[in-house]
Amino acid sequence: MMRSVLRFPFVFFLFLFLFPAHAAMAADTSGANTAWMLTATALVLFMTLPGLSLFYGGLVRVRNVLSVLMQCFALTALMSLLWFVAGYSLAFGSSGVEQGPWIGDLGNLFLAGIAMDGNAGDIPESLFVMFQMTFAVITPALIVGAFAERIRFSAMLLFSAAWMLLVYAPVCHWVWGGGWLGAMGLQDFAGGTVVHITAAVAALVAALMLGPRRGFGSVAMPPHNLTMTVTGAGMLWVGWFGFNAGSAVAADNSAAMAMLVTHLSAACGSLAWMTMEWIRHGKPSVLGIVTGMVAGLGTITPASGSVGPAAAVVIGLTAGVVCYYATITLKNRLKIDDSLDVFPVHGVGGILGTLLAGVFCSPNLGLFSGNGFSDGISSIGGQLAVQATGVVATFAYTAIVSYLLFKLVDRLIGLRVDAEQETVGLDLVLHDERGYDL
Repeated sequence: MMRSVLRFPFVFFLFLFLFPAHAAMAADTSGANTAWMLTATALVLFMTLPGLSLFYGGLVRVRNVLSVLMQCFALTALMSLLWFVAGYSLAFGSSGVEQGPWIGDLGNLFLAGIAMDGNAGDIPESLFVMFQMTFAVITPALIVGAFAERIRFSAMLLFSAAWMLLVYAPVCHWVWGGGWLGAMGLQDFAGGTVVHITAAVAALVAALMLGPRRGFGSVAMPPHNLTMTVTGAGMLWVGWFGFNAGSAVAADNSAAMAMLVTHLSAACGSLAWMTMEWIRHGKPSVLGIVTGMVAGLGTITPASGSVGPAAAVVIGLTAGVVCYYATITLKNRLKIDDSLDVFPVHGVGGILGTLLAGVFCSPNLGLFSGNGFSDGISSIGGQLAVQATGVVATFAYTAIVSYLLFKLVDRLIGLRVDAEQETVGLDLVLHDERGYDL
């Protein structure tokens, strides 16, 4: 027994002597930050699988429920592989290498430069890669809501693969990877431009190019399972804490404030949308309150690292009202069949939140003050100009490239199923399965 005790210090010091680099690297890594980012990464993936899948799946008609679940699941797998192959390198380039304004370098193709003991700040670089991968997964999945019930599965996969590499990765680089918008001082903490505007603009282009579902405007198309949708909505609300608070990339005060303002905005968005329906239609709907929640979450996303609690309440309430009217306008007045309201909720919310971040980041608003302007900017007007530039550039680039990609995919394999297949439903036509066999 005594000999074992005496042997332990000798073995310990021998280990330090033989592996000094390992010991030093461990000291550079924050265990607290790493643990939080592991959790946040899981939460963001939880948003897509199963949160978004169930949310979207319950909103479509019964004959298309499996097709939506299949699209979300397949995109999760495909986007993960593409992020490994080239997406991460295009978005963030090689660590320690100065990046250009438009796109990352190719130094991390196939994640060749990601070592087990490499760090990004004080967390493992492999963890940073995985965290950013979950953003690259959910962004194309959001677009699914626009072309639900009528797109070919093969066309969806081909478009999404090209779109992630040619739209998402470059815009991600502009904002977070050392590109020109980040250098200008754009405040987009968790993806108002990178995630919500890109996905929503692509969704709008998809809805316009595919055309409406058969019977749109004349045949009722209610959600087939609101219980499923509310379940998914609850998962989105919880998972969004990883999305926004995780974007602090640390277990610190910034992450805590981002979580608080995210929750407040979601609550206010829910109540605002519910109230609008109650006033206009006499009854509040379950679909309305969960859609308002998503509007509140999407709108606070770019501002979650810039604003305080009082501003978050204003942003959430504004999101619920503005996105509510945007949804009515798009469907009832413009007659655009964005099936699950991707653009009026995520697009309008992302634009609104990105612009309001430029207002409420100001440290001079009393109760509504935020965390300050970006370096080199000294006024709300100056910050708003940068925020508007980010919105316009992201909108225009995404619209043009998405249009070209849809045209190319349509020419190659065709975008839309035929009328008979649409009537039968995508579950049977494309997957030879039924969502329910009771």
